[in-house]
Amino acid sequence: MTFEEFNDFCRAKVATTYVMQWGNAHVWKVGGKVFAIGGWGSEDKPAFVFKTSDLNYVFLSEKDGYKPAPYFATRGMKWIQHFDSTAETDEELKYYLDESYRLVSLGLTKKKQKELGLNQPE
Repeated sequence: MTFEEFNDFCRAKVATTYVMQWGNAHVWKVGGKVFAIGGWGSEDKPAFVFKTSDLNYVFLSEKDGYKPAPYFATRGMKWIQHFDSTAETDEELKYYLDESYRLVSLGLTKKKQKELGLNQPE
């Protein structure tokens, strides 16, 4: 996944905002809370950081192409960095970005969720 594809994917989500910060990282937020970051991995390749469930954190920590996210993981947060993005792993990455968005949006207050039109019964 390229940064352009990453940004297009995140931009399509409801109530997201974008900012460049932390050393020119592409930072995506929902309700003011970070759910995805696109930055540089080793060898100047794109790397993508996202929040995970406890179970996915354990699973992805041991999977090739993934590792506990620098900074976040050292503070006990369940964030993973995908540092070996290829066309073959794009769908998988999209799934985890969707999950990160969902987890972060569910962490917002009920009032904020309603205000943003998130997680409302249909």
